[in-house]
Amino acid sequence: MSDPHFDRREFLKGCCATAAVGAAGPAMLFSSDLHAAVNPYDTVVVVFLRGGMDGLNLVPPISGNDRTHYEEARPSLNIAATGAYGALPLTLADNSATGFGLHPSATGLHALWNAGKLAIVHSCGMPTTVTRSHFDAQLFLDLGTPGKQSTSSGWLTRAWNTQPGAQGSEVMPLLAVAGRQPANLLGSTRALSMPSPNDFALNAGAWQWQQYRSGMPAGTKGLNETLASLWAGQTGVEITGQRADASLQVIRQQAYTSTLPATWPTTTFARQLWSIAQSVRFNLGLRFATLDLGGWDTHNGQGTAGSGYHYYQNKIAELSQALTAFYNELNTSGEAARVTVIVQSEFGRRVRQNGSGGTDHGYGNPMLVLGGPVNGRRFYGQWLGLAPETLSPYFGDIPVTTDFRRVFSEVLIRRLTNNRIGSVFPGYTGYSPLGIFQGSDLTPQYADLPTQAFANLPANPQPVYGESLRESAGALRARARDRDHWLRRLLAALGLN
Repeated sequence: MSDPHFDRREFLKGCCATAAVGAAGPAMLFSSDLHAAVNPYDTVVVVFLRGGMDGLNLVPPISGNDRTHYEEARPSLNIAATGAYGALPLTLADNSATGFGLHPSATGLHALWNAGKLAIVHSCGMPTTVTRSHFDAQLFLDLGTPGKQSTSSGWLTRAWNTQPGAQGSEVMPLLAVAGRQPANLLGSTRALSMPSPNDFALNAGAWQWQQYRSGMPAGTKGLNETLASLWAGQTGVEITGQRADASLQVIRQQAYTSTLPATWPTTTFARQLWSIAQSVRFNLGLRFATLDLGGWDTHNGQGTAGSGYHYYQNKIAELSQALTAFYNELNTSGEAARVTVIVQSEFGRRVRQNGSGGTDHGYGNPMLVLGGPVNGRRFYGQWLGLAPETLSPYFGDIPVTTDFRRVFSEVLIRRLTNNRIGSVFPGYTGYSPLGIFQGSDLTPQYADLPTQAFANLPANPQPVYGESLRESAGALRARARDRDHWLRRLLAALGLN
């Protein structure tokens, strides 16, 4: 994969050059002209690595005491510190060592780091809720309410619903490149979910009848054109049909192509990022995009670099190559200055390898942040190390020292000027900027909570294992008391008490 490249287009950062887009259409956005339009707003891309990515495989320690502890805990799974299959050293801008490296398959991410466009947040996750369940952890993160699963909307939905300056006329503010709407977009009527633009169409019946094509008799219509006229009423079904048809029309009217640029890998994940890259260029008002890369749950046969089973080596290469191609593509055309990619997983893996040549579910994990607005080539957060006495209170896991909501709150405030943190992340009040993103700080608003129920979210310090289960039982009792209280008030209001 080619290295990140930087050219004169980066001067467009911050410019508001979209006045001609409406007249010129999507073709202008693919022009090689230096003054091609750049969106005046930011886009945040959330990549979720489903399955619990092994952060110690992706970002291993390569020196010092932590290296010794790492090799002792993983005698056959550790990534070599040097050599042909050794980790790629991560140095700061002054070339001083950090003590960490990247998996040798992550050459593209390593180039982004050296270019100052990649940052890593140590030991990120949910400090108030501990779970080893994929399903619970993923849902807590997608909803943005750790410890609470009954939330009626995803955090991306709430982020858009509170976005300052939103006009309501944005064509496609929220996009999930997926076959169905993910939980982080739960409750949104503005989100569009599609596995790929070319598959996002009605294709029932004979091919000739699906839509009007050249050579058909004048005045005839295909299935797609005919269905659009059937949604004229105001019933629930008709309104839903209108929205579905509008989404189909949006995609149909853009110049999407399934042909990848020559420098791109051909994986499914890369094709999904290509859909997002094109959506950014079409100036559709895209503020948030989300997609998944699964397959990280490696309890056995995880493999290492250069020997044995190469599963993790291939997964990391897939991630690295696609993200690098995505950044390079947007940087070449000037959009990278306003696009941020945040990569998270539900939890990390255990520090100590298991007896099956794999790793089990853990806790703290690195979060990757890359893009033009990122203050890169730096680690953020707090790394407590791998000493046994440090890991012991956390059942042998890497502890969480940085709340994931702190990172997302910073991108909302500094890049999207949205400081309504109380609405986006109900119950969270611990925001302070880490300095990951370029931009100005705003005082976070915590008071505009959507429902009183969020006041019951846990706000205790980081727990040890087992404590979250006791909290869950207490939360159940609290909800029962609240339910009885409100039932009594309702009966009193109705005069039935």
